[in-house]
Amino acid sequence: MADFTIHTIETAGESKPLLEKSKKTYGFVPNLHAVMAESPALLEAYRSVAEIFDTKTNLSHTERQIIAMTNNRLNGCTYCMAAHTTIMQGLNVPDDVIQSLRDGTPIADPKLEALRVFAETVNVKRGWVDDSEIEALLAAGYTKQTVFDVIVGTAFKVLSNYTNHVAETPLDKPFAKNEWSAEAQPAS
Repeated sequence: MADFTIHTIETAGESKPLLEKSKKTYGFVPNLHAVMAESPALLEAYRSVAEIFDTKTNLSHTERQIIAMTNNRLNGCTYCMAAHTTIMQGLNVPDDVIQSLRDGTPIADPKLEALRVFAETVNVKRGWVDDSEIEALLAAGYTKQTVFDVIVGTAFKVLSNYTNHVAETPLDKPFAKNEWSAEAQPAS
């Protein structure tokens, strides 16, 4: 395995301003961002897509986290599962929703469950969804915009999940309490 650098603000070169923003946002530089700093393009793309996903969609915090966590779980990203669990706890996402997302089990709320199922379908089918799957999402109260916003969220998670797979990013201390293992999860 190649050894990837976990950059500091001082070693980040062109990525320095982006890591400074990360520190300002989170109070520390997450290891994911520190690894991504190797490629200013990757770190900027990740931060840009994250901001777009957070500010340009019509989805709530909980709905965005459903899309993110569904992708994290399906992609087996232990780092992002722990990090997003911590984020959801800070956003006061209901505990039962968090547990369902960590386990890959149905969410009790039917509208949120429809979103989880659609996000899972987009990931598993690599975007080749059927009209009936889109109709199920629309029937649950979502819009055609949501169909595409799920794709934005999926792209956001590909950037981080794949980076973590390649770099074997170590979990940050603030996320350690929510450690997750793909092997310990029930099959979908």
